[in-house]
Amino acid sequence: MKEISVNGKKRTDVGKKASKLLRKEGMVPCNLYGEKKGENGLPEAIAFCASAAELRKAVYTPHVYVVNLNIDGQEHKAIIKELQFHPTTDALLHADFYEINETKPITVGIPVNLTGHAQGVRDGGRLNLSIRKINVTAPYKNIPEKLDIDVTELQLGKAIKVGSLSFEGLEIATPKEVIVCSVKATRASRSAAAEAAAQ
Repeated sequence: MKEISVNGKKRTDVGKKASKLLRKEGMVPCNLYGEKKGENGLPEAIAFCASAAELRKAVYTPHVYVVNLNIDGQEHKAIIKELQFHPTTDALLHADFYEINETKPITVGIPVNLTGHAQGVRDGGRLNLSIRKINVTAPYKNIPEKLDIDVTELQLGKAIKVGSLSFEGLEIATPKEVIVCSVKATRASRSAAAEAAAQ
């Protein structure tokens, strides 16, 4: 996985008013969830803020990054867990991070990359990508930047489901019945098939 660095500073005031002020200053309120548990047994978060400009590189991208967070001089490795955007302006309002280490498996959505030229497309069909990411579970060091799926043998009217895929060192977390891609018949392919049947 690609890595990116982000600097943050702890925030002591976590109310709505304080968050609004931070956003006015070009900062984004964030939380980092890690190993630390509170008295109730739930994960305890470190509340911090980071510059919207720095977070942009990790957020507005198709890539999945390991984020090297430096919070007041303390280093943390994390992945983005959840993002909140403004409903109309699409500005980033809040970010939750999840702390990771080299041994603990994490589940993360990795972009799908279709390779090859599907047989069904050569026969006049149209290739449809149904999902852009597949969730996989593994220690972050084992997780690739993208998942290559060869569609060369994919026939007209057929689909590739998650259940038929396997990737070395990765456990697939997306349900098996989910369709990744398919080749749909087009008007041209239907007329070609009708002509072939008539001969």
